[in-house]
Amino acid sequence: MKQHVVNTFQLSTFNSQPIRVAIVDDHTAVAEGFERIVNASGIAIVVGKAFSVSGCMKLLSKSKPDVLMLDFSLPDGKGINLLQPVHALYPDLKVLMLTSHDELSIIQQALDSGISGYIMKNATAEVIIEGIKTVASGKLFLCPETERILQHGNCPTVVLSRREKELLRLIVDGKSNAEIAEKMILGYETIKSYRKRLMFKLNTTNMADLVRTAIEQELI
Repeated sequence: MKQHVVNTFQLSTFNSQPIRVAIVDDHTAVAEGFERIVNASGIAIVVGKAFSVSGCMKLLSKSKPDVLMLDFSLPDGKGINLLQPVHALYPDLKVLMLTSHDELSIIQQALDSGISGYIMKNATAEVIIEGIKTVASGKLFLCPETERILQHGNCPTVVLSRREKELLRLIVDGKSNAEIAEKMILGYETIKSYRKRLMFKLNTTNMADLVRTAIEQELI
């Protein structure tokens, strides 16, 4: 990994306040590797690490991070099952799932559960830091590999998550981003990112084309 590239990110982007990051991964060496990448970035700092579901909840209660880097599989349960209680207790916390799972069904399950980002563990340091920056700003981040899987996958037809279908239905109904954000209880920038992802998945270039494709393919 090219350390000097990672260090080009500046704290000024976030008003000189580093992004507070918590890491939850069942492999100590992996967690420590992520910690080194984050602390060397110049824009974020690790405020704590945990290695299990129970450890994660204890960590969040005392460290108050801005971004949680969460592994999918943990010794005492699945990281994805933490999303509902975590969102209930810490609604402003951004969850960046960092995992080796590249199955389409798992990626869609994670997105449907409300994650802010999805990154493969073999991603470069630059991608990881970009993911942290993006989700901290309230936007959705998917690494290039995840985008590719979502677009091509193993399925011959487009498969949408429950949240994507809900968003698509509201778009077809002519709702604005602000109205959709209020209806889905999501941030305005998150809705914009979701729209962008829908257009990418349906291979469309504008809203009119997106609506037409959704109706023609009976996706709602």
